[in-house]
Amino acid sequence: MSYSSIQRAIQDQQLKDRVISASLQQALNNPTFGDTVFGQQVVANPYVAGDRLIGPVAIDYEDAYESALIAGRGAPGHDVDIITDANIEAAVQAHWPQDPA
Repeated sequence: MSYSSIQRAIQDQQLKDRVISASLQQALNNPTFGDTVFGQQVVANPYVAGDRLIGPVAIDYEDAYESALIAGRGAPGHDVDIITDANIEAAVQAHWPQDPA
Protein backbone atom coordinates (compact mmCIF):
# COMPACT_ATOMS: atom_id res chain seq x y z
CA MET A 1 0.00 0.00 0.00
CA SER A 2 1.30 3.40 -0.89
CA TYR A 3 0.04 6.85 -1.68
CA SER A 4 1.74 6.43 -5.04
CA SER A 5 -0.50 3.51 -6.03
CA ILE A 6 -3.60 5.36 -4.80
CA GLN A 7 -2.63 8.31 -6.98
CA ARG A 8 -2.10 6.03 -9.98
CA ALA A 9 -5.53 4.52 -9.44
CA ILE A 10 -7.12 7.97 -9.17
CA GLN A 11 -5.53 8.91 -12.49
CA ASP A 12 -6.46 5.59 -14.16
CA GLN A 13 -9.01 6.64 -16.78
CA GLN A 14 -10.22 3.07 -17.29
CA LEU A 15 -11.00 2.73 -13.60
CA LYS A 16 -12.65 6.15 -13.57
CA ASP A 17 -14.80 5.16 -16.56
CA ARG A 18 -15.99 2.08 -14.67
CA VAL A 19 -16.83 4.21 -11.62
CA ILE A 20 -18.80 6.59 -13.86
CA SER A 21 -20.72 3.68 -15.38
CA ALA A 22 -21.53 2.16 -11.99
CA SER A 23 -22.64 5.54 -10.66
CA LEU A 24 -24.90 6.23 -13.61
CA GLN A 25 -26.43 2.78 -13.29
CA GLN A 26 -27.17 3.42 -9.61
CA ALA A 27 -28.60 6.86 -10.33
CA LEU A 28 -30.92 5.53 -13.04
CA ASN A 29 -31.92 2.16 -11.59
CA ASN A 30 -31.80 2.49 -7.81
CA PRO A 31 -34.15 5.06 -6.25
CA THR A 32 -32.14 5.01 -3.02
CA PHE A 33 -29.37 6.75 -4.94
CA GLY A 34 -31.17 8.23 -7.92
CA ASP A 35 -33.57 10.27 -5.81
CA THR A 36 -30.72 12.18 -4.16
CA VAL A 37 -29.27 15.54 -5.18
CA PHE A 38 -26.08 13.78 -6.22
CA GLY A 39 -28.08 11.20 -8.19
CA GLN A 40 -29.73 13.99 -10.15
CA GLN A 41 -26.30 15.54 -10.80
CA VAL A 42 -25.00 12.20 -12.06
CA VAL A 43 -27.94 11.79 -14.45
CA ALA A 44 -27.37 15.31 -15.78
CA ASN A 45 -23.59 14.87 -16.07
CA PRO A 46 -22.24 11.37 -15.36
CA TYR A 47 -18.64 12.60 -15.28
CA VAL A 48 -19.26 14.34 -11.96
CA ALA A 49 -19.39 10.86 -10.41
CA GLY A 50 -15.92 9.99 -11.64
CA ASP A 51 -14.44 13.07 -10.03
CA ARG A 52 -16.34 12.60 -6.77
CA LEU A 53 -16.06 8.83 -6.28
CA ILE A 54 -12.77 7.76 -7.87
CA GLY A 55 -10.82 8.61 -4.70
CA PRO A 56 -12.89 6.45 -2.37
CA VAL A 57 -12.80 3.55 -4.86
CA ALA A 58 -9.03 3.88 -5.22
CA ILE A 59 -8.59 3.86 -1.44
CA ASP A 60 -11.00 0.97 -0.84
CA TYR A 61 -9.19 -1.25 -3.36
CA GLU A 62 -5.65 0.07 -3.06
CA ASP A 63 -4.25 -3.35 -2.09
CA ALA A 64 -5.63 -5.07 -5.18
CA TYR A 65 -4.53 -2.23 -7.44
CA GLU A 66 -1.02 -2.08 -6.02
CA SER A 67 -0.64 -5.87 -6.20
CA ALA A 68 -1.57 -5.72 -9.87
CA LEU A 69 1.01 -3.00 -10.49
CA ILE A 70 3.70 -5.03 -8.74
CA ALA A 71 2.73 -8.09 -10.80
CA GLY A 72 3.16 -6.08 -14.00
CA ARG A 73 -0.50 -6.01 -14.96
CA GLY A 74 -0.83 -3.30 -17.57
CA ALA A 75 -4.44 -2.25 -17.01
CA PRO A 76 -5.45 -2.75 -13.38
CA GLY A 77 -8.36 -0.32 -13.66
CA HIS A 78 -9.80 -2.15 -16.66
CA ASP A 79 -9.20 -5.74 -15.62
CA VAL A 80 -12.33 -7.01 -13.87
CA ASP A 81 -10.42 -9.75 -12.09
CA ILE A 82 -8.42 -7.13 -10.16
CA ILE A 83 -11.22 -4.80 -9.09
CA THR A 84 -14.52 -6.46 -9.87
CA ASP A 85 -17.69 -4.71 -10.96
CA ALA A 86 -19.21 -5.83 -7.64
CA ASN A 87 -16.31 -4.13 -5.81
CA ILE A 88 -16.93 -0.89 -7.67
CA GLU A 89 -20.67 -1.05 -7.10
CA ALA A 90 -20.15 -1.63 -3.37
CA ALA A 91 -17.73 1.29 -3.10
CA VAL A 92 -20.01 3.61 -5.10
CA GLN A 93 -22.95 2.73 -2.85
CA ALA A 94 -20.91 3.06 0.34
CA HIS A 95 -19.52 6.47 -0.59
CA TRP A 96 -22.57 7.96 -2.32
CA PRO A 97 -22.94 11.53 -1.00
CA GLN A 98 -25.92 11.96 1.28
CA ASP A 99 -28.35 14.80 0.88
CA PRO A 100 -27.94 17.65 3.33
CA ALA A 101 -30.15 17.28 6.38
